Amino acid sequence: MKEINNTSNYIFLGFLIILNIMNFVDRQLLASFANFIIPDLGLTNTQFGLLTGFGFLFFYSIMGLFMGFLADRFNRPKLISFGVALWSILTSVSGLAKNFIGLLIPRMFIGVGESILTPTSLSILGDRFPKEQMGFISGAYYLGIPIGAGLSLIIAGYLGPLIGWRMCFYILGGIGVVFALIMFFIKDTPRKNIIETNKKLRFKSVARELIKALKDSPALTLCIYGGVVFHFVLGAAVYDQVWYVKERGFDRAEIAQYTGYIIVVFGILGNLIGGIGSDWFTKKYKLGRPMFLFWFMIFLLPINIAGRLVMPDNIIFWISMAIGSMQLGAMYGPTFSTVQELAPPHLKATVIAFFILNLNMIGMFLGTTGAGVIIDTLINNGVEFPYTKTLLSFTILSGFSIPLFWFAGVKYKEEMNKSTVVEEG
Repeated sequence: MKEINNTSNYIFLGFLIILNIMNFVDRQLLASFANFIIPDLGLTNTQFGLLTGFGFLFFYSIMGLFMGFLADRFNRPKLISFGVALWSILTSVSGLAKNFIGLLIPRMFIGVGESILTPTSLSILGDRFPKEQMGFISGAYYLGIPIGAGLSLIIAGYLGPLIGWRMCFYILGGIGVVFALIMFFIKDTPRKNIIETNKKLRFKSVARELIKALKDSPALTLCIYGGVVFHFVLGAAVYDQVWYVKERGFDRAEIAQYTGYIIVVFGILGNLIGGIGSDWFTKKYKLGRPMFLFWFMIFLLPINIAGRLVMPDNIIFWISMAIGSMQLGAMYGPTFSTVQELAPPHLKATVIAFFILNLNMIGMFLGTTGAGVIIDTLINNGVEFPYTKTLLSFTILSGFSIPLFWFAGVKYKEEMNKSTVVEEG
């Protein structure tokens, strides 16, 4: 395969990071504007959980698996262009919503558009960069999460009181359409190690190969479900802004600004630690990136739990907020690069899409929708501090990802040793 200029690789990576930032700005707008949208539309916590959970995640996750299948076979930049245009237009349409249904319908189809970006982008990046760099490259791509989530909060904190949440939706949708047009004219990247006949595989054949790949690599399966369990707390975190206002006494615009800056700064730091640190850890100790996550998370979980129990006048509250943002950023580079490394070459985008399907339909769905139902139940039964108790429970639950990453690391080492023996034989 003809080598692609290294500078152009990094320029392209930078553009994909920008698209992923837009992706997560648009995705997190509802959570960031929770204290504006919930009272404006008269939503319950359960309805808000459905909007940020099932209403978005079902179509995002199911279509993502199909989009991974398409990304393994068709022109990837044009596929991304279509997705960016679709979610951007529907973000603007969301600003017209007058009630729960009016917001639910565009949110469902925003999920279809956003489902295209990550499996397709990581597939291209896997063809542009060597696998030894993929921890860093995946971590860099996933800078979109902390920067996007943080920017959406900053937008809510500053522009929400000035121009309203609806106008923010209109403007951001328009910006996305411009980026979609740019992506449309970018050429696709030659694929590594792909036999031309693979393009003729049918979806059922791909599904069988996917099941076989998961069965053949316990490390891959354990890494996927370690990420899924960690996402329980990320799903529940859509109620963080409401928790800060109702049970920690913050002004809604002020706390959106504070958390926005914290997520951007410490989320970027986490991405760098997760990407560069996991590459170094894997090279030095030959244990794999899941084992890096085991050690990283086992030290941070107690701080995260403590942060849910104290008030803002306690420094642990702010340390926990920073640590949580750093942990969020650090998770994506190691997990997605491990999935890239262990997936069969002709199924990379499909396996990534399957990972995202599970992250969202199990992890995020149970977190967002489940937390909303629990909060409303506690409120209806007169329980004190319903947000605190619910978010604390999901923080503890996410800790069960730690043993899954441990076993993934153990199996990774075993699989690498077997692979080495086969190659030497």
